[in-house]
Amino acid sequence: EACVSEPSVRVILYVGYPKQDKLEHIIQKATELGAARIVPFFSRFCVAAPKNEEKKHARYARIAFEAAKQAGRGLIPEVGLPLTYPQMLAEAAAAATALFCSEKGGAPLHRRLAGGNIIAIVTGSEGGFSPEEAQAAVQAGCVPVTLGPRILRCETAPLAALAVAVSALPGPLIELLTRLLN
Repeated sequence: EACVSEPSVRVILYVGYPKQDKLEHIIQKATELGAARIVPFFSRFCVAAPKNEEKKHARYARIAFEAAKQAGRGLIPEVGLPLTYPQMLAEAAAAATALFCSEKGGAPLHRRLAGGNIIAIVTGSEGGFSPEEAQAAVQAGCVPVTLGPRILRCETAPLAALAVAVSALPGPLIELLTRLLN
């Protein structure tokens, strides 16, 4: 039987590499919310520069483990090593549904969640995306979506998108609650 704490669909979160310790916060909270995988990537407007990634990666895996344990998760999400923007687009576009969160607009995220058992959600770094990056995402097969009328911080956007996705998708927890309430 499926673990009631796990979504029925795998949500992979691709996050623009933020500065300072914001990635640790994103990993912890995304794990609590149900992400299956969290993958940082570097884009044009990323402020952070890669350094000591192997050492940081071990710390990130430990953060995901502790957050999964605390949240009663049935699995520990994988935290990927940082990717380049083209690598990230190739991976994200391979998902059944690939959503590109853009402050320039698109359909509301919750309206684009249908289909497939893997959803990729791409959010930007502090500087957002260049017009060329946004165009490349669409050409790769990502669907532009919006998280609403406000521009969210780089550590807020992935968590808001993930919360919308897991709450809108059917899963063991939703099915159990539906059976109990009917």
